[in-house]
Amino acid sequence: MSEEAEKREEEKEEEKEEFKHIVRILDTDLDGKRSVAYSLCGVKGIGRRVAKVIVTSTGIDPRAKMGELADDEIERLRSAISSAEKRLPWWMLNRRKDLISGDDKHIMGSDLMLKLREDINLLRKIRSYRGIRYERGLKVRGQRTKSTGRKGLVVGVLRKKQLAAAAKAGGKRGGR
Repeated sequence: MSEEAEKREEEKEEEKEEFKHIVRILDTDLDGKRSVAYSLCGVKGIGRRVAKVIVTSTGIDPRAKMGELADDEIERLRSAISSAEKRLPWWMLNRRKDLISGDDKHIMGSDLMLKLREDINLLRKIRSYRGIRYERGLKVRGQRTKSTGRKGLVVGVLRKKQLAAAAKAGGKRGGR
């Protein structure tokens, strides 16, 4: 019995050694303790629904822990992510009718931030209303700006009293 217990302990130690605490996909560190579907949500451009579609299309259990996956399963995930445009329906893609190519695309990782920055720079360059709002740091999507979105120093009650006192002092000096 003691030999069997020792073998079990050795197997548990080997499993712990194989557990990957951090898995790197698309230049992003993913948590190995989370399930595969939720861990993929750490990549920009992959939400819960997209992650679930990608994981189920590869045949991996979505509830399995990311750190427990074998290397070949992680490679299958990487290849599925790179070919996500083919696996996802057209309405689930995040860049439909691209401005330059006109194709439907799904952009993930650092490419997503680059494309967003390029789009904003294009809006600024053509001097569209949205581009001008981006330049000035104002709200872009039609939100109200009368009372929200204010930036800068707050002019509070004390400051108003100081300004009023300074105006009175200036008025008295001017009268003499």
